[in-house]
Amino acid sequence: MKEAVVILKKGEGRTIKAGGAWIFDNEIDRIDGDFTNGDIVDVRDFDGYPMGRGFINTVSKITVRMLTRDSEQIIDEDFIEKRVRNAWQYRKDTVDTSSCRVIFGEADFLPGLVIDKYEDVLVVESLALGIDRLKPLIIEKLKKVLSEDGIKVRGVYERSDAKVRVKEGMERYKGFIGDEFDTNVEIIENGVKYIVDVKDGQKTGFFLDQKYNRLAMHKICKGKKVLDCFTHTGSFALNAGIAGAKEVLALDASELAIEQARKNAELNNLSDTVKFEVDDVLERLPKMVNDGEQYDVVILDPPAFTKSRETIKKAAKGYREINVCGMKLVKNGGYLATCSCSHFMDYDTFTKVIADSARSTHKRLRQIEFRTQAPDHPILWAADESYYLKFYIFQVVDER
Repeated sequence: MKEAVVILKKGEGRTIKAGGAWIFDNEIDRIDGDFTNGDIVDVRDFDGYPMGRGFINTVSKITVRMLTRDSEQIIDEDFIEKRVRNAWQYRKDTVDTSSCRVIFGEADFLPGLVIDKYEDVLVVESLALGIDRLKPLIIEKLKKVLSEDGIKVRGVYERSDAKVRVKEGMERYKGFIGDEFDTNVEIIENGVKYIVDVKDGQKTGFFLDQKYNRLAMHKICKGKKVLDCFTHTGSFALNAGIAGAKEVLALDASELAIEQARKNAELNNLSDTVKFEVDDVLERLPKMVNDGEQYDVVILDPPAFTKSRETIKKAAKGYREINVCGMKLVKNGGYLATCSCSHFMDYDTFTKVIADSARSTHKRLRQIEFRTQAPDHPILWAADESYYLKFYIFQVVDER
């Protein structure tokens, strides 16, 4: 059957022309031909100029997600294998691949799909209807490519339980793909051992994107008194401990996460150095300031305070509050690591929040580093959604 053709309105499609991957419903003039949501379609400019091919879903505001800008490209097994092979080779070139993100959606030209590798286990998150159809083939090809490097995949688990699937007209789902296996997977990152719960942990079980940001804290934390806020399963806290911190206090509101963090501390023989407490960080920080507590190093790694443009102002207030407290808790000449993992809290907005926080606390910030997500979460220019993590390390000096 001949594929349907999506015709764009005049003046639309600028993002696609610049290398992006999304076509929104308000950019489309008409759709010629029959199709079923999830099908591959041709995309053409208003004057008939070929723009490429992607899969369609009229239920979603992102109506077309592009797979290729080549209108002659056949989307078959060879095409998928090439995409997968390129993604894996890129990881081998840029990161430690023992545990890493192997597929990062649009940035790997496989829109709507995330696959994380934890040692010999794959965790899959599918967020779009079209890629859901291709998912079995992608997994098959990824297993093949990994096997060529001597990596035998022990199991695959699906974590397609994000709310965004509902916007695609899809049900939320989690479960085994293929045979069942032990879903608690031990990994080693930066010399730190973790048990990753791929079944019930947040997202796909672990936040791989901060890998090298955690490593960047090692020298700063040696011999220091450290406060790690929003610790989740203890990754920054344990990196501080393994680097030789004198003492570490780590806070998180999730009892499940803290329970796992304590197990991770035991795994690394750090239970005497790194202490975990269940508490609401947003409430605890002002109390710590009022009590006059001081630390050599403060780490702020909060969850995304905003997941839409409409809530940026409210989110900025939240980031400002925790950064004001963080700066007050740092000893004169100590260090602050602060970050935002929200795509909508862009670099300029986040940087302004930090500057405002410094002014209001009369602190001077000496920037040591600005970092983003690890290279296995590549930032694809023109696909703004692929750039989300902003990470600063500062020395904090009292203004005199």
